[in-house]
Amino acid sequence: MQSSMQLVTAGESHGPCVTAILTGLPAGLAVSAEEVDRDLARRQVGYGRGGRMAIEQDRARFTGGVRRGVTIGSPVCLVVENRDWENWSEEMSPESPPAGWHSQRVVSVPRPGHADLAGGAKFGHADMRNVLERASARETAARVAAAAVCRVMLRALGVTIRSRTVCLGGVDAGEFDDSQAAWAAVEQSDVRCADAGAAQRMRDAIDAARDSGDSLGGAVEVVATGLPPGLGSPAGWDSRLDGRIGQAMLGIPAIKAVEIGAGVGAAELPGSQMHDPIVRAPVETPWPFTRTSNNAGGIEGGMTNGEPVRVRLTMKPIPTLTSPLPSVDVTTGEAAQAHAERSDVCAVPAAGVVGEAMLALVLASAAREKFGGDCMEDMLAAHRRYVERLALPWSERRADADDA
Repeated sequence: MQSSMQLVTAGESHGPCVTAILTGLPAGLAVSAEEVDRDLARRQVGYGRGGRMAIEQDRARFTGGVRRGVTIGSPVCLVVENRDWENWSEEMSPESPPAGWHSQRVVSVPRPGHADLAGGAKFGHADMRNVLERASARETAARVAAAAVCRVMLRALGVTIRSRTVCLGGVDAGEFDDSQAAWAAVEQSDVRCADAGAAQRMRDAIDAARDSGDSLGGAVEVVATGLPPGLGSPAGWDSRLDGRIGQAMLGIPAIKAVEIGAGVGAAELPGSQMHDPIVRAPVETPWPFTRTSNNAGGIEGGMTNGEPVRVRLTMKPIPTLTSPLPSVDVTTGEAAQAHAERSDVCAVPAAGVVGEAMLALVLASAAREKFGGDCMEDMLAAHRRYVERLALPWSERRADADDA
């Protein structure tokens, strides 16, 4: 199944810029670079980030698909400049080098846990910098920029997407009450943890890892609220929403596992405890049903079921270590310490923001498929009609179907 919205990104970590081209957005969506920049800034912050984030101050620039602050229905193109390019312009130049020039930044010793060795084998690169420059998480800046536009569209449909750190370096974030105050505390925290005590223990763990030349991973939760039931479809394996979310999340660098709702915990529960009982919702709620639990994570049969979509991502520690692991120099065959590139000690808080972006891209595409519309006015009208139909008594809807 081809998604109704497609994202292509281009650019290398130390190249002049990263670029995103997003197709399928309806015309008439009011967007601004300032809205995109807010999410780019959220991606950059976080305790444990390295020197690169002190250099970059990401700003987006629309170069296509937007006129006078409104989408026009053509592909949207966003460019995020790499400020570090000035330090790499000779090394990363797309032009042929002058005679006698030799790179001083050749990568011949791959890092365990990174794309270096497998990518060098796949593409036939003697210099594995050609692999790591694209495999770098710097590329996710382009995804976050494109997804920020999708989030504007989703907000018009009443959808909100947020994230928080669940654990970091073995430190658990503790209980989370899902209140507005708790989410506000997450946004104020440099480790995206609402509990001040747990947040400090996370910072201490990051400091200890930095001092020992190590790195840390963790887990984040991404939550989408305001979704109506029925996005996605059980009709085909590739149209199931949970499958599409899983692919999107595992496409984030360093993500090794994805759970929806109870996730792996479902293996330990009998059906009577795992499945979420259906009850009548308050009469003022458009969708007349709700659940007493949300182990399904808001998705059943490959479709949203009206409950919040909850996704948990597990991030491995960053593979670049300042105390490198053993490796082999591929040009000589000799044992060597792995290549050390400037990197973060921990990027778990940023992974939550990238997870929000990927969920926004998937949900925006699913909404476009469900509600259609070449312009926002048509999409909003279709969404409104659908919500109105959901509020109808079931017997009336059956009668309408029989009459038809």
